[in-house]
Amino acid sequence: MKFSELNLNDTVLQALDAMNFDECTPVQENAIPVILEGKDLIAVAQTGTGKTAAFLLPILDKLSREKHPDDSINCIIMSPTRELAQQIDQQMEGFSYFMPVSSVAVYGGSDGIQFEQQKKGLTLGADVVIATPGRLLSHLSLGYVDLSRVSYFVLDEADRMLDMGFYDDIMQVVKLMPKERQTIMFSATMPANIQKLANNILRDPVEIKLAVSKPAEKIIQAAYVCYENQKLDIIQSLFIDEVPEKAIIFASSKLKVKEVTKSLKRLKLNVGEMHSDLDQSQREFIMREFKNGRINILVATDIVSRGIDIDDIRLVINYDVPNDSEDYVHRIGRTARANNDGVAITFVNEKEQTAFKSIEDFLEKTIYKIPVPENLGEAPEYNPRSHNRKSNFKGKKKFSGKRKEK
Repeated sequence: MKFSELNLNDTVLQALDAMNFDECTPVQENAIPVILEGKDLIAVAQTGTGKTAAFLLPILDKLSREKHPDDSINCIIMSPTRELAQQIDQQMEGFSYFMPVSSVAVYGGSDGIQFEQQKKGLTLGADVVIATPGRLLSHLSLGYVDLSRVSYFVLDEADRMLDMGFYDDIMQVVKLMPKERQTIMFSATMPANIQKLANNILRDPVEIKLAVSKPAEKIIQAAYVCYENQKLDIIQSLFIDEVPEKAIIFASSKLKVKEVTKSLKRLKLNVGEMHSDLDQSQREFIMREFKNGRINILVATDIVSRGIDIDDIRLVINYDVPNDSEDYVHRIGRTARANNDGVAITFVNEKEQTAFKSIEDFLEKTIYKIPVPENLGEAPEYNPRSHNRKSNFKGKKKFSGKRKEK
């Protein structure tokens, strides 16, 4: 379905046209009409499905079409991390380019000047406030933020927010908003605590569930079946002759991230690391250097696999097998974007074979196993034990459709 077929006003469609957005993704096709109708919504959809546009576009449409107070906050969008808040803010700028809609991004890790700018936006009543829970509460505690006229409340990546311990923070903010508001919730999964949150803050919501999509066909997927102590040597062998313009290596712990980074720096490669030990300004600096091409290889924990938009990544390496099929799709989905080709390589040690077989079962394909270089010694056979672990994603309704790239 094309955006022009939805009931969006001309200024929204003008912005979409300028940004080369033509066709809706499945989550946009299903969520936008519900939000335009003013109904509460809970949508289960993974990152990378276009969900940011799915809530921003109808809210911008309603803000420009309907009467809202000029001097008050009309919409709160809550995001679990600063990186995600910044990304939503960037999309907000693009989509609202032709509209008289004001917005402010409110997150931690910034200096005193930015805090004052955030305070100014909150005090004057920006139409849309994009915020992390902790920083919004800091401003609220100082007594100058009025949420009594908020019409729209969006929780993005709600499952991550609860994983990060923000349940009480969310409920504190909810108490300060009017009961008569439209609440929209997006989550990658629907565990019991998300259902509980939905029951507490949503009124008769429409529920949309999208199956985890398979990775794009143009991603070449391969794996090395190896011993744990061979992984670093394999990485070094991959980068000795040729370094891709941009590559991401995902590792399961910050300890491994540091180990891999150290190993690649010995080869005099331009490497950056991303993990929870870094403060916000350090993370931001690394991401900027990576986007600008001054860093070729980014070694990261899963903090980057959700929601960071970089289009020209040609290689993704999973240093460890991801926990489940959804994480695998998230990770390798960082490559082959914007009509580029991409390669995804996973290292599978003998203990990870069963988990990797689950991913192959979900993908309904056998991923090619590259032989470990002979000089690194003997490698284990790929012989995953039979298992009964069922994919979490079967039985969910599937929708088809995609965004058209120009």
